[in-house]
Amino acid sequence: MNPIGCMNDDNNDPLLKRHPNELMPSLEFQLFKENPNPDLSYMPSPRLFRTHVPYPMLPESVKNSTCKIVYITRHPKDTFVSLWHFLNSLVTTHGNDPWPMNEAFDSFCRGVHAFGPFHDHVLSYWKESIKRPEKILFLRYEDMKKDPKVESRRMACFLGRPFEKEEEVDKVLWRCSLERLKNREVNKHGADPWLGFEYKFYFRRGSVGDWKNNMSNEMKEKLDHITAMKFEGSGLGFGN
Repeated sequence: MNPIGCMNDDNNDPLLKRHPNELMPSLEFQLFKENPNPDLSYMPSPRLFRTHVPYPMLPESVKNSTCKIVYITRHPKDTFVSLWHFLNSLVTTHGNDPWPMNEAFDSFCRGVHAFGPFHDHVLSYWKESIKRPEKILFLRYEDMKKDPKVESRRMACFLGRPFEKEEEVDKVLWRCSLERLKNREVNKHGADPWLGFEYKFYFRRGSVGDWKNNMSNEMKEKLDHITAMKFEGSGLGFGN
């Protein structure tokens, strides 16, 4: 998506030469993997990190400091389909057979996941964001797709860096758009040095409702039932 038509690349834009994952270090795959007690004070402020770690497992230094957390989640059905495509891209590249969808779906429903059960993961951040809204901003991917300007402004205000001009919002949305990032040469080749994942696999469709092209009605009903039970009484929902 290009929100305001044609824009020119800024030669100082780091996204022109580096994959987004290189610009925002991973807590678990880089920093703590290399050193169980990393000294992060050497990094210039503001320090930005990314993580898939469930909230209860975050370092106390993160939970009890002024560090702010932006948590982005997605509809469970689209999350599963996206994860399945991503993992199959990895395994088939290395000559292995793809993971059958039925098997992957069963694992997802049972909560067998690299970072813990999906629903528990989401709920941990959701509940904490209600208790401490100044600490955690909880965002849904669907809302970001529906009204990216509103959600971008929310994020900017939450981080204490509100936009001053409308053009700033437009430029951020354009620079971070899936279309632009997917078509950059730097994201078509190479792999991250920490896990060996090819950069091109991080960009697929980015659409809402892609589960409809992959899941059977039986799968839909089962996952909807699990989601309803897990989120019951929490005030959290994703619709259909």
